[in-house]
Amino acid sequence: MSTYAVTNPATGEVLASYPTATDAEVRDAITRSDAAFAKWSRSAVEERSALLNRVADLYEERRTELAAIITKEMGKPVFQAGIEVDIVVSIYRYYAEHGPAFLADESLAVAAGGTAVVRKEGLGVLLGIMPWNYPYYQVARFAAPNLMNGNTILLKHAPQCPESALAMEQIFADAGAPDGAYVNIFATNEQISDVIADPRVHGVSLTGSERAGSAVAETAGRHLKKVVLELGGSDPFILLDTEDMKEAVGRAVFGRMVNGGQACNASKRFIVQADIYDEFVEKFTAALEGIVPADPSDEKTFLGPLSSQAAADGLERQVKNAVAAGAVVRTGGSKTAGDSAYFLPTVLTDVTPEMDVFQEELFGPVAMVFKARDAEEAVALANATPFGLGASIHTADEDLALRLAGDIEAGMVFINEAGGTSAELPFGGIKRSGIGRELGKYGMDEFVNRKLIRIKK
Repeated sequence: MSTYAVTNPATGEVLASYPTATDAEVRDAITRSDAAFAKWSRSAVEERSALLNRVADLYEERRTELAAIITKEMGKPVFQAGIEVDIVVSIYRYYAEHGPAFLADESLAVAAGGTAVVRKEGLGVLLGIMPWNYPYYQVARFAAPNLMNGNTILLKHAPQCPESALAMEQIFADAGAPDGAYVNIFATNEQISDVIADPRVHGVSLTGSERAGSAVAETAGRHLKKVVLELGGSDPFILLDTEDMKEAVGRAVFGRMVNGGQACNASKRFIVQADIYDEFVEKFTAALEGIVPADPSDEKTFLGPLSSQAAADGLERQVKNAVAAGAVVRTGGSKTAGDSAYFLPTVLTDVTPEMDVFQEELFGPVAMVFKARDAEEAVALANATPFGLGASIHTADEDLALRLAGDIEAGMVFINEAGGTSAELPFGGIKRSGIGRELGKYGMDEFVNRKLIRIKK
């Protein structure tokens, strides 16, 4: 039976299936990628920039087709799917423009005289293990900087995203990438362990669950391979004060609901100062009640299904367990039907540290709201999690926000916005949220050899 299949979460219909790669095909993919590295790593930076710009051009040209693919694969509303493609274009163009400068030799001051530089060079073949929630964006964050570095890419996508995986591989081929520079593999988990162990593979980047991250890191560690891990999150949205509750609620709705709440860095825990807590809960609940899950292929739809019925079932179990332990459902709380992947927008209050859900990630349109006496308690609640991806602080007092940002245990802190992404901003977390950074100049630095070249005079 095929592992890779397109199952439309809006209907439950299996639209296409693809066989997994044979062991011989996986070995051949590594061989091709390794051979490509020997030439690509010696290519001029101008050639690498030109390739990334051509890739960006093709994403732009195929925007409608690409958006439709991920709408049927994982249920992303088609309007949001188009925006994802736009962000991908900006990432490839960013590295095409700025990559050469990031790769420039760095001169060092040498106390003993003479000269010294640090030169950044590619490491070799890299394995990317990518998730379903942002099928194009997650790949671009990994592929663009590393191709600019002169590395070559083996890409193992999520099993429910075979058509987007093939579409990306075709874009690189049509853009004129050397054979083997970017290779898609429909590999099994067992085969991936063998790929990581192969001495021709020099690093692994994974975006996914804690379980997957731990397994990959364990295998990579045994074989002395560098890893970058972007794992789960339970990002706090700290609301200390507001002169416009409607605007604050709008930020909260966007932070929790975009992509159906299926983002590692989505706002998931809303920590509200006591004097405005009741008003926020009332208006936030009303706003979510007004969002109706609908057909993701409709341009007007804001909230589609979750990625699968299994994902919706799992989220429903988490909510029911929380309610059984004493949490209060203000709205929603379940799927729209027993055999559906659609989930009602949900607000939970009265969640306490003793409940499992307090320490879990809720991957879907479910928001937990907490009351804080003051800013210090808000920060304590924000940090009371095994995760440390992002956080946001909302207040008219910018000095207070900047002070509190230093106390937040996270890789990213946003002030007066719910969070977001842009090609120039480094993305990543601490604690159980992962290791390493993607995007920006820091995304160029994870998989390079910083080679010292010293001349004594």
